[in-house]
Amino acid sequence: MVENGNFSKAYPMKGGDGFHSYSNNSSYQREVIDAVKELINEAIVEKLDINIHSLPNKTFKITDMGCSVGPNTFIAIQNIIEAVEKKYQTQFEYQVFFNDHVSNDFNTLFSSIPPNNNYYPMGLPGSFHGRLFPNASLHIMNSSYALQWLSQVPKEVLDKSSPAWNKGKICYTSAGDETLKAYTEQFGKDMDCFLDSRAKEVVPGGLLLLSFPGRLSETPHSQVYSNIAYDLLGSSLMEMAHKGIISEEKVDDFNIPVYFTSPQEVEEAVKRNGCFNIERVVCIPLKKSQSSNSTKAKAVSSHIRAGMESLLKEHFGDEFNLDQLFENFLQKLHENILPLQHGEASTVFLILKRKEVGR
Repeated sequence: MVENGNFSKAYPMKGGDGFHSYSNNSSYQREVIDAVKELINEAIVEKLDINIHSLPNKTFKITDMGCSVGPNTFIAIQNIIEAVEKKYQTQFEYQVFFNDHVSNDFNTLFSSIPPNNNYYPMGLPGSFHGRLFPNASLHIMNSSYALQWLSQVPKEVLDKSSPAWNKGKICYTSAGDETLKAYTEQFGKDMDCFLDSRAKEVVPGGLLLLSFPGRLSETPHSQVYSNIAYDLLGSSLMEMAHKGIISEEKVDDFNIPVYFTSPQEVEEAVKRNGCFNIERVVCIPLKKSQSSNSTKAKAVSSHIRAGMESLLKEHFGDEFNLDQLFENFLQKLHENILPLQHGEASTVFLILKRKEVGR
């Protein structure tokens, strides 16, 4: 679909509050919010630099981009508000914009807003790969575990005549160099659009707080935890194709529009843009689960299903047997639990500060 002049497909998380919903299968993302809380507190106290006396009606504006359906977005926003209050020791009226694609389950999101919140919540449907706000209207923009989603699968990956065509695979992990290059370039283009839009929307001295699932610069994509899991999911789909349950051509045409970046790649995008100072960049290893292997496998399966169910249904049709796919996937996770345990799981975290206009 076209939004604000930018082509961007929607990849909503599983809505509602059922067993397979995102809201009940996003503890991993919650751990990330907890892991960066103190870094965000420090950044707001030390780096946020806006003239509070110039705020119309003392209204402080915050957005969470890629908010999904909760509850993590509410925790992230409350952490930010508490840090702002600590810095300025004054009472603001907070206007909070919860942003995600039009097809996001905003009903579930707004029905679960904490009853004693101290802000005015607003929904803002649209792709964060393009413009969403008026010029210089935001003070803090937060995005946690959303920017790994590309605006689209790279066109070359779906082109049978291209050397990047990803036949028999659903992600770039174990594909050829041309496929990886296509994904890397798509991520760079998307970051350029994202940063260009935010440069126009965030006030000078305002902050961007960005958390990505990523990797250390020297870590091969094949050793990233989530990529190992996606390869196993692709193997499960190919088994269903070989059994005649789905067509192999359908699997060939299915690619996950996700890319796991490194700190270096994001820094390069920020430098290309030129409108932000990099105040902090760090790669944070996530703690390994101490649960049993069986519990770990189930958690990974549920987590990926919550993120991929809508995408799978859109591509393979509503009649596609998701239960069968994820039963097979769970078995593969059990069989490959050691490679998963050795896979890297890291968060790339950046704090960017909007430069003065003209600098």
